[in-house]
Amino acid sequence: MHPDLYTKSVLTAIALLLGILVVERAAIPTVVSAQSNPPHLYIEPRTTTIRKPDGTEQVEGKVVINTQTGDIWGFPTLSGMPYPVDPAHSEPPVSNPIYLGRFDFSKIK
Repeated sequence: MHPDLYTKSVLTAIALLLGILVVERAAIPTVVSAQSNPPHLYIEPRTTTIRKPDGTEQVEGKVVINTQTGDIWGFPTLSGMPYPVDPAHSEPPVSNPIYLGRFDFSKIK
């Protein structure tokens, strides 16, 4: 049994298309990075006094700035430590953020 012209042309087309895919992948390799995208948060290195915008509370804490949006958040630590501390409880405390405001980065020229 001999392959006919149609079978030969289909197999040739498949081989050519596969060859094009291989050559394209070899000519333009995909960029691979082992590192993830860097976070867009800047965390102040020291603690500072955080004041709620409505003036109802002042606590010691860390300031975090989202460098993409300009949003500023304060995370109370309840002490001068760089992480939340509550000596009255044995469980580690969770610091809830306080929205402090926003930097308008679009105005920087």
